[in-house]
Amino acid sequence: MRQTKKRMILDGHIHTRDGEADRKAFVRKMAEAGVGGGAVTSLPPPSFKSYAGSAPPAERLDKLFWWCEAGAELYPMYWLDPIEDDAVQQVELAVKRGVAGFKIICDRFPPGDKRAMKAYRAIAKAGKPILFHSGILWDGKASSMFNRPAEFECLIEVEGLRFSLAHISWPWCDEAIAVYGKFLVARRRRSELSVEMFIDITPGTPPIYRREALTRLFTIGYELKGNVVFGSDSAANEYSTNSVQQWLERDGKIFEELALPPETIEGIYGGNLRRFLGV
Repeated sequence: MRQTKKRMILDGHIHTRDGEADRKAFVRKMAEAGVGGGAVTSLPPPSFKSYAGSAPPAERLDKLFWWCEAGAELYPMYWLDPIEDDAVQQVELAVKRGVAGFKIICDRFPPGDKRAMKAYRAIAKAGKPILFHSGILWDGKASSMFNRPAEFECLIEVEGLRFSLAHISWPWCDEAIAVYGKFLVARRRRSELSVEMFIDITPGTPPIYRREALTRLFTIGYELKGNVVFGSDSAANEYSTNSVQQWLERDGKIFEELALPPETIEGIYGGNLRRFLGV
């Protein structure tokens, strides 16, 4: 894809995991894929022990910032369980440490859980965004009912919040686009609203669905050139250069066929992530 190889891309969806931790290799592999930085998520809270080993909040923050010291445009995202008893205290600690934003997966509670809403409000008050998992969740348990896009309509009442739904909410891509449209209309009808939704196009959509999902997203007619963010779902420990390159090639061809304006593509590959994070 000629377009993406001429620009330095930001990856809005990078995980960290247990195991080997080589910052130089991480930066090198990103550069080989044409990626110059992005949003890096901490190790998970205790409720996600099957994903990776957890640790106390301060320790997870230490490791997160260690990874992000590898590059000027690596932005730390703290993975929060918003229904933990000390969730608000964790928000305060993470903000004090200087995180760029928060990652949340609603795996056993609806997004509108009262405990979670309290944490969202603390995050919004601090001026930080939230990246939510959305769509089917490959976690080995019944949880996807909590991640349907329409479940996130409750966020309309969280003043000042910027949030993103990851993976185009696959397989509920149409629903995600409709929810985005609802937030646009709500902001027009209710002048006091200050909530803004973003769409993270990190794969979740298998290749066979990718063209259809992106075509619907970009041709529905909604104003979203500043609200779509590219991500890879790769990990700092083992950044997959080949996979990232393949997704960039695939998406780039679709963008060309859709004749997306250059400024829209520039936003997807960097500017919109910076705006989402407030940097």
